[in-house]
Amino acid sequence: MAHNREEEVHLLGNTNVEYKMDYDPSILESFENRHPHRNYFVKFNCPEFTSLCPKTGQPDFATIYISYIPEKNMVESKSLKLYLFSFRNHGDFHEDCMNTILDDLVALMDPRYIEVWGKFTPRGGISIDPYVNYGKTGTKWEDFAEKRLLQHDLYPENIDHR
Repeated sequence: MAHNREEEVHLLGNTNVEYKMDYDPSILESFENRHPHRNYFVKFNCPEFTSLCPKTGQPDFATIYISYIPEKNMVESKSLKLYLFSFRNHGDFHEDCMNTILDDLVALMDPRYIEVWGKFTPRGGISIDPYVNYGKTGTKWEDFAEKRLLQHDLYPENIDHR
C-alpha cells in the first residue's frame, strides 16, 4: 500500500533545516519505491562535495556520482544533500568517505544495486577517484556488482579540467 509522501519525508519543503557541519548519517530519509516491479537506475550527481584530509585538515573537493537500483525504499534527495554536506568538516581519506557513503545508503535503502564514485580534484598533482559498489547478496545483483567493479573504468574519461 502506497504511503502519503508527506508522511514519509520531513526535510523536503521544510524551510528551517539545519545544515550540519559534522558527519551525521541520521539525516538520511527514505521513501517507498512505488515501482518495485521494475528495475531502473536512479542517479545523483553531486558536484560540490567537500571533506577534510585527516592528516593536514585541508579541504578535499569532489563530484560524487551515486547510482542505484531501488528495491522497496529510495533515498530522499534533500536528505541526501544535507547528509553529503555533513562531510564538510569530516576528516577522512577519499576512499573511506566513498565506502562510508555506500554503507550508509545500503543500510538506509537495502537497494538491489548501488555504486558510489568520487572524482576528487587534485592535490599535490594527483587526483583520486575511488569507486565502490554493492549488489544484494544472493541475487543476480551480486554478480552484476562484481562484473561492474571489474569493468567500471574500461573507458576512462579524458581529464583536462582538473
